[in-house]
Amino acid sequence: MTTAPAAALGTRELALRERARRVIPGGMYGHMRVEAFSRAHPQFMVSGNGCRVTDADGREYIDLMCGWGPIVLGHRHPAVTAAILDQFERGDCLDGTSPVAVDYAELLVDTVPSADWAMFCKNGTDATTMCVTTARAATGRRKVLVATGAYHGAVPWCALRGKGVTAEDQAHLIHFEYNDLASAEAAAAEAGDDLAAILVCPMRHDIRRDQELADPAFARGLRALADRTGAVLILDDVRCGLRLDLRGSWEPLGVRPDLTAWSKALANGQPLGAVTGTEALRDAARSIYVTGSFWYAAVPLAAGLATLRELRKGQALPAMARTGSRLRDGLAAQAAAHGFEIRQTGPVQMPVLYFAEDSDISLGTAWAEAAVTRGVYLHPWHNWFLSAAHTDADIDDILDRTDDAFAAVRRLPH
Repeated sequence: MTTAPAAALGTRELALRERARRVIPGGMYGHMRVEAFSRAHPQFMVSGNGCRVTDADGREYIDLMCGWGPIVLGHRHPAVTAAILDQFERGDCLDGTSPVAVDYAELLVDTVPSADWAMFCKNGTDATTMCVTTARAATGRRKVLVATGAYHGAVPWCALRGKGVTAEDQAHLIHFEYNDLASAEAAAAEAGDDLAAILVCPMRHDIRRDQELADPAFARGLRALADRTGAVLILDDVRCGLRLDLRGSWEPLGVRPDLTAWSKALANGQPLGAVTGTEALRDAARSIYVTGSFWYAAVPLAAGLATLRELRKGQALPAMARTGSRLRDGLAAQAAAHGFEIRQTGPVQMPVLYFAEDSDISLGTAWAEAAVTRGVYLHPWHNWFLSAAHTDADIDDILDRTDDAFAAVRRLPH
């Protein structure tokens, strides 16, 4: 095990943590509880601009987490900020739906080939739950196939871990192995005539393991399996959506889902989720009861509309692919120069880095802590995110600092 000296957190950070422990269970919860993965990362941030964020003690970081995915254009993007302020001046949570909902739904349907309609919500868990509910309404069936270890939300029907989740909550889930079509076929056979849906991510992005891109034959096989059994194919594009392909992350594979769950990058940081679907499922989507007091708040929808308009200009996605490749190549060269063997997997826009022979991720954690103390905010075992705000110069700045981090970890006892 490799352990680096604990980095000194700022005085305001420490004071906020102590206050939080008194009024928030655990001080914080979920993925925002940084104590679960680092002794050096700050918990509290006060501002962001472009690809940089500032913590409560005024320390600036080049941001490789992008709010854990939502920031796709950069913090405080001018066009999105202008849309937010304009809509806020006119109203946000109103007695009826703002016309911007229709504008945005029209643009989303025009962008996504598998979409004939769109419904809005607040987050990815809402969206995946709506998809499963719609599939069950359409088929009159109960069973849902999901990949082992895949994350589809933080509610009992799909939660990966945690107390308070009962076996009954997940009684109708049947698991298969990602990229293993034979296991999906076996799971479908187990479901029999009760198979409502196949729920799958565009790639395998489970935490604490290498990412896997979808084998095109696997994706096509799931499409065929859904067609043969009358099940609904649901693509959980919450994490990948609008970063890999605006049309949907499996569009380059020639595979179109029946339903797609969206969130994260949808509104460049504003709370928004969506479900898109085919004409065949319109009536089922209309028949289910889903709602929330804030689901049709106008400000996030205006932000989503502005975000998609910017992305449709066609410059953001190629820029993320270019800078992501620059970062990956630079990290590979640095690791080799310092005598480390690393693995970088997944798309370059959503990279993850692991050290070889580091089963407990202690070496990766030490490196991530060394990086954050040098002003690069990244994670030791969750994938990172690139945004359109990362320029070549920003990547070079990151690499200057990560080179020092590799050197610092090299000096640690192993």
